[in-house]
Order: sequence, then C-alpha cells, then structure tokens
Amino acid sequence: MGFCFLRHLFIIVLTISFWVFAHHDFVLAKHAGITRHYKFDIKMLNVTRLCQTKSIVTVNGQFPGPQITAREGDRMVVKVVNHVQYNVTIHWHGIRQLRSGWADGPAYVTQCPIQTGQSYIYNFTITGQRGTLFWHAHISWLRVTLYGPIVILPKRGLPYPFSKPHKEVPIIFGEWWKADTETIINQAAQTGLAPNLSDAFTINGLPGPFYNSCSAKDTFKLKVKPGRTYLLRLINAALNDELFFSIANHSLILVEADAVYTKPFKTNTVLITPGQTTNVILKTVQHFPNATFLMAARPYATGPATFDNTTTAGILEYHNQSPTKATTEAKKLPLLGPSLPIFNDTTFARKFSKKVRSLANSKFPANVPQKIDRKFFFTVGLGLSPCSQNQNCQGPNNTKLAAAINNVSFVQPNTALLQAHFFNQSNGVYTTDFPANPPFKFNYTGNPPSNIMVSSGTKVVALPFNTSVELVLQDTSIIGAESHPLHLHGFNFFIVGQGFGNFDPKKDPAKFNLVDPAERNTAGVPAGGWVAVRFLADNPGVWFMHCHLEVHTSWGLKMAWIVMDGKGRKQKLPPPPSDLPKC
Repeated sequence: MGFCFLRHLFIIVLTISFWVFAHHDFVLAKHAGITRHYKFDIKMLNVTRLCQTKSIVTVNGQFPGPQITAREGDRMVVKVVNHVQYNVTIHWHGIRQLRSGWADGPAYVTQCPIQTGQSYIYNFTITGQRGTLFWHAHISWLRVTLYGPIVILPKRGLPYPFSKPHKEVPIIFGEWWKADTETIINQAAQTGLAPNLSDAFTINGLPGPFYNSCSAKDTFKLKVKPGRTYLLRLINAALNDELFFSIANHSLILVEADAVYTKPFKTNTVLITPGQTTNVILKTVQHFPNATFLMAARPYATGPATFDNTTTAGILEYHNQSPTKATTEAKKLPLLGPSLPIFNDTTFARKFSKKVRSLANSKFPANVPQKIDRKFFFTVGLGLSPCSQNQNCQGPNNTKLAAAINNVSFVQPNTALLQAHFFNQSNGVYTTDFPANPPFKFNYTGNPPSNIMVSSGTKVVALPFNTSVELVLQDTSIIGAESHPLHLHGFNFFIVGQGFGNFDPKKDPAKFNLVDPAERNTAGVPAGGWVAVRFLADNPGVWFMHCHLEVHTSWGLKMAWIVMDGKGRKQKLPPPPSDLPKC
C-alpha cells in the first residue's frame, strides 16, 4: 500500500512539475522571440519599364523584393543563394546587429561577397527595435533593384503608441535606369566623371504617369475607404536622390523614423533621404470625395551637379462601391496633384528635420550619452584624385572626381575588415590612424582652398568598448556644397544639433538638444552646414559609415569604426559562422 501511495505521489509531483515547466515555457514564449526562416534566391528577371525591357538582379524573381516580417526579439535566418554572374551581399539596413556583425552585409567590410553558385546564411536577432527598415544589396550598384521592406512588429500584446491603423502599406521609392547600372558605374570609373543620371523614380517599382506613353499603366494605386486610418511605411531605396513626398489634399502624421517612435507631428510633405525610413499615418476623408489624388515624389537636390529632375507618382483612389463601378467612376473623376517644395528648398529641409523628435518617455526613453569620452570632427565633401598613368581621366591634369571624409578617400580592401580585425591580421589590410580632425583647417563652407586633391587609404578609427562618442559632420563647399545622407552601421545615433555655416565648438554645443533628439541610423548633413550626433559604442565589431548617395560611396565618401571587445562574455564578438564567404 505504501508503494502505491508513493507511486501516486510521484505521478502528482511529476504532473505539477511538468505543468509548471510548460507554463513557464509558455510565459517565456509569449515574450521571447521565435526563429523565422527565409530563402533569398538571387536571380535575373526581365522587366519592362518606360517602353524598354532589361534584365535585372532580383530576389526570388520579385521586384521590389519580398517583404520580411518579424517581431521585436525574433531571430532571423536568411539563406541567400547567388545564381547570377555578379558577386552579391545583403545588408539589413538599420538592424543593430548586436554581436552579429558577421551578418551586417557590406562587401569587404564585414564579409567577402557571395560568389556565383555560392550561398551564405545571415543569422541575427532583432533586439530592442520595432518599426520599418529595409534590406538591400551592399556591393557596387546592385541595390538599384535588390531591395525590399523589413517590417518589425512590437512584441505580442504591446500596442503601437498611436491608434491602430486599419491597414499598413509599404511605399518604397526607387530609381530606374534604362541602361545597365553596372555598366554605367564602370564607365564612370574609367572616365573619372559623374555617372549618367537615372531615367525615372519609382513607387513600389512603378514610375507612374509622368514619363512616357508606356509609363501610365505602370502606376502604383493605393485603394482606400473613407474615414479610415492607414499606416504608410515610407522607405527611400533610391540610389542618389533625397526625395520630397506628398499626397494631394491630404496631410500626414509622422510617428516613426528609422524604426524609432517619434513625437507625432502633422505635415503635408515628408523629406526622406536614401537610407531613411519614415512611418506616417494617413487619415482618409470622412465621405467619398469626387476626385482621385496623386501621391508624388521628386528630388531635393542641393549640389552643383545635374540630377534626375523628374516626378514619380502613384494614385490614391477612394473605394466604397462594387469594384467595377468604382473603377469606372474613378476614370471619370478629376485627378488632383500635390504641391511639392522646389528642388533646393533647404529651409524646408532644415525645419522638417528639426521637427523629428524622439518620444523620450518612460516606455521609449532617449538614452542620449550625456558624458562624452571621445570627440571627432569630420569634414565630408568632394575633391579630386589622381588617375593612374595608363588611365585617360577627363578631370584637369588626368584627375577624377573623388569624395572624402577628413580628406581621406576610402580604398576598399581585398579582404573583409572584420575578418582581418577578428584574427589580428590587419597588416596590409587597414591602419587605425584615421584622423579625428581635418588634416588642415580652412573656411569649410566659404571659398574652397586652392588644393582640392584628396588623399586615399584604408583607415579606420578604433574605439574601446562602451566609448561614448560625439561626432560633428561638416559639409564642405569644395566643388560645391551639398547635403550628404550619412549612414552608420551597427548603431543608432542621436542628432543633438545642426546648423548652417561652419560649426563653432565654443558656441554651438550650448544649443544641443540632449533631452529628446531624433534617434536615427541615417542623417542628412545639411548643404553648407553641419550636424552633431552622439552614440555609445556598445557593439563590438567593424562598422561601416558612408554617404548613402551611391555615387559618393563609389567615390570614397566612407570609413569604418572598429569597436573592440569588452571584458564580459556578452561584450565580445563571437567567431564567424563556418559558411562565411571567402574572398
């Protein structure tokens, strides 16, 4: 009898233990992320735009590429298989990649490219981020067609800090060339001149009605109902142009920038630079309007160079009847267009960027570094570089156009910087003597110096783990002042100050916003001005920083930060995965 009693007791204890364990797992699962698997087959696809067909590089034969959806805390496992003749990498733009730098994607910085017939698995966890980001190729100019949205939903049970929208829609701006873009950039590298301009901008891969007889049918249509709320996830995946975006007769409420919630504000026009993402709420009118409305985007351009001065447009179409009746009626309705700022409206650009502020509340704090360990002052701009003797460049005295940070035009190495750093094999790959200040002082936004030649090299800045950094980025007027959208991999930074003219280290820091500045991964350095950012170097690895205008990146407007390992186990970069591509 005693044995039976003990057996029953054992079963009861086991059952209770199992229930507690299972229940504990359930509680964990509710808050811990899941693993999501994606497969990206890189393949060619024939696409017709503007009356011409060409073969483009795509993911899974889709253009734009597939949307990646995840929740904060999820682990992403993306197998990329390269079936095309080009070397390929994928960058998960804006994902912090905490201790997963091997998955960041910029070619020859964190990895060697995936060669034809090879594959690589990108493996990373989304930590402390929610909102809209995007993925794109990060080698040569392949991101012209290799891009797609990343939607990060909040953890289950956590609402948005704004009213839940009826529907969410990604709106991706792109740029389209009739010719092959790899040929275009290779030709430009040979002549030393600027590459040919794009032929059109696109919304979700479609140019819209303003181009030629073929383009009207290639127009993105957003069908909406009266009295509803829509969340538009705006992404600028264009190569070389910042864009103004507006919807006729509708205002927008900006609620998030670069996957960080912001203090909501109303605007008729959004300015979005390449590399930036912005979430806006569109509230449709209460009653069916007797009109359809254009959603249009055109460039904000500040430099001396020519630019693609065209307008892409989609159509906002109200529906409240049967689809056939609605389509017939929509054709009869007048089409209203928005008024966009003029192409060089820097005053609007400055006012708009100043309105973007972090929520900075208890749920979503703005952890702005208050005490600074290292200060840097970087000039960003253009210049000239000598061509080799066997090259016939068309700049003065056989020179080519170049771009530089602190007069150093970055030379891409032949092996990945992260591997060289991790295995202590930096010799011959990079040096850690990137200048913390410009090599010589001049009136940065006044008359340029007589010598506008830049130096070149593969130089990086090395930072101890947990260094708090203040970085002032100063535009120069060499060849021409212009806005530069600077993107930092591996981190978000806080935009604590900005202004026109030359940064004044005595007066300007007193005006810094250290309470609720915008937290971003890409910031426009104002044309003829400066921007000051702060970040905490708490992510070990090698992190690329570059202009997100692809032409400037090609010319060398890029550099890298090395963040050393910390002492703790969770402050060190793990070794590379076994399938890391070889150079």
